Amino acid sequence: MARDPHLGGANSPIRGRGSSENPHNRFSERYTEPVDDGWGSRSGSGLESFPGAQVIGRDLSVRSGPPTRLYPDKTVTLITRNQSPDISFDRSINPYKGCEHGCIYCFARPTHAYLDLSPGLDFETRIFYKTRVRERLLAELGNRKYRCATIAMGTNTDPYQPAEKRQRITREVLQTLLEARHPVSLVTKSQLVLRDVDLLAELASLELVSVAVSVTTLDNGLKTKLEPRTASPAARLRVIRELRAANVPVSVMVAPVIPFINDNEIEDIVAAAADAGAMAAEYILLRLPLEVKDLFQGWLAQHYPLKAERVMSAIRSARGGKAYDAAWGKRMRGDGNIAELIGARFRAAVKRNSLNLTPPRRLRTDLFRPPGVKQLSLL
Repeated sequence: MARDPHLGGANSPIRGRGSSENPHNRFSERYTEPVDDGWGSRSGSGLESFPGAQVIGRDLSVRSGPPTRLYPDKTVTLITRNQSPDISFDRSINPYKGCEHGCIYCFARPTHAYLDLSPGLDFETRIFYKTRVRERLLAELGNRKYRCATIAMGTNTDPYQPAEKRQRITREVLQTLLEARHPVSLVTKSQLVLRDVDLLAELASLELVSVAVSVTTLDNGLKTKLEPRTASPAARLRVIRELRAANVPVSVMVAPVIPFINDNEIEDIVAAAADAGAMAAEYILLRLPLEVKDLFQGWLAQHYPLKAERVMSAIRSARGGKAYDAAWGKRMRGDGNIAELIGARFRAAVKRNSLNLTPPRRLRTDLFRPPGVKQLSLL
């Protein structure tokens, strides 16, 4: 894994990228630093020669940034399982590893270390996509031991990140799940989800889908710094409005809430989402696991140097004195005075806008048609 010194440091942001650094990952005992010798020999990590690699764009900015590259991910198992007691699902599908959206706070960044890549720019520019999706999904759903329960998408990286426009993997998953009458939930911050409104509306008519739209801020300037390649706040509200018009159950996810950065917008975001048609709302306090902590602190130094220590102090006060506490029951909301105040404000905003009036409707599992099993006719 290479670290490129020409990418600059904490005081030199790259337009269109969340991170300006490519620090080595926690598993690396050594790393290389390529040097431009004037003969055009400087290169990246060597993945350019990876079979099936695609270059899909190069940053056009004052400082040249790395292009986005796509690589086929031949992982055999498509459905990932978890046993976490503080989330509402036990299985998920992530069509992509890495995310071009470039959200600096993304808690999934450390997973790129398992690919011997950096959680910094590598996470945003070296994207792996699942292959043979339909074949593998049909095989897993058709296994005799499989028991139907909602599959979550968007829990790690966004299923509608820019690569999806070309790869169409998320759409293929939705088509396959619709055929099998299998329930699915999605979380996204992309307007590309509206491309699949035909599938989502049909799934919704069978009570097989729910969509949560993540709205971090209503300030497009902050959005550009924090989540550079995501949809604008106005576009996300339009997504909520159009999904609701198509009778697709839609909620808003105010995430992450960052003290002294966007927490002042909690009430406005909830109100705007409710006005757009959101039926429910949830929030998550900023999470800074492993390498994300240093990346986020570098981002603060770039964009908010005068309030950086104040922000980190508030985060530590909500995380038991640390930058992050991964304990179940605490990692999503934190604890302490600041965390309690954020929670109280959120609940008041939800009540004021008449959201969360009823428990979330459970998606149906009784319609499931295992692939390969002939359905008996009632005629």
